[in-house]
Amino acid sequence: MFRLQGKVAIVTGGAGGIGAEAVRIFLENGASVVIADVKDELGHTYAASFDSEKVSYRHCDVRDEKHVEETVAFAVEKYGSLDILFSNAGIAGPLSSILTFDLTEFDNSMAVHLRGAAAFIKHAARVMVERKTRGSIICTASVAGSVAGCAGHDYTAAKHGLIGLVRSTCSELGAYGIRVNSISPYAVATPLTCEAMDMKGGEIEAVGHALANLHGITLKGSHIAEVALFLASDESAYISGHNLVVDGGFTVVNRGLASVKN
Repeated sequence: MFRLQGKVAIVTGGAGGIGAEAVRIFLENGASVVIADVKDELGHTYAASFDSEKVSYRHCDVRDEKHVEETVAFAVEKYGSLDILFSNAGIAGPLSSILTFDLTEFDNSMAVHLRGAAAFIKHAARVMVERKTRGSIICTASVAGSVAGCAGHDYTAAKHGLIGLVRSTCSELGAYGIRVNSISPYAVATPLTCEAMDMKGGEIEAVGHALANLHGITLKGSHIAEVALFLASDESAYISGHNLVVDGGFTVVNRGLASVKN
C-alpha cells in the first residue's frame, strides 16, 4: 500500500542523514519529493540515484526566506501541489560553556533551526491554505527540546523554541485542516552528528547505548523517517500539535534512581 500516493513533499536537509532516509521512504510510498539542502553535489547525486522524475533537488539555505519561498514555488510548479513539509534541516552547533558563549553561533543556530522552520511553515501553509490542502507539516526537534544537558546551549534553546512554534502554528492552522507536529529523536549517528562530535558512527551509537533506557535496538535514521511517514500519512489524520518523542523512554526516566537501586 502506497501511504503517500499522489502527495507532494518537501524535505529540508534531505541530502543526508534522517532527511535522506525520509526522501527514500516517502518515494517508496508514492510521493513526489523535493530535496532542499545546501549540499549541492550530494543532493544532486542522491536525487539522480533514484532515476525517477518524482524526485528533484533544489538548493535552499533555510536562513534565507527568499530561498524558502522559491523552493515552495518550485515544488508546486513541478509537481502541481504541496501536501507535506518535513522541516528537518539542522546544524550541530558548539558545545561551549555559557561563560565563553559565542553569540554569533547562537544566532546561526536560531536562524537554521527556528527561523528557517518558521519561514518554511509560513510559505508552505500559504500554499496549503490557498489550495485547500489538508496538509501535514512535520519538524525535526530533539530530546534536547524537552530536557537539558543533551546538547549545546544554542541547540537546546532552539529545539525548545521549535516545539513551541509547532504548538503555536498548530493552533492557527487547524482551522484550515492543516496538521503541525514535531519529532524528537534520541541520539542518531547521522553524518552531521559524527562531524560535530568528531566521532565515527559506531562510537556515537556506543555512547547512545551507554546512556539509553531501551536496550536491544540501535536507533537509526530510518526509524525517525518511518515516524515522519506516519505523521505525513492519513494514518495520523487527527494528530496535530504533538511532539512525538522517539527516545526509548530516555526523557521520562530518572536515571539517578538506577545508582540507588544498584
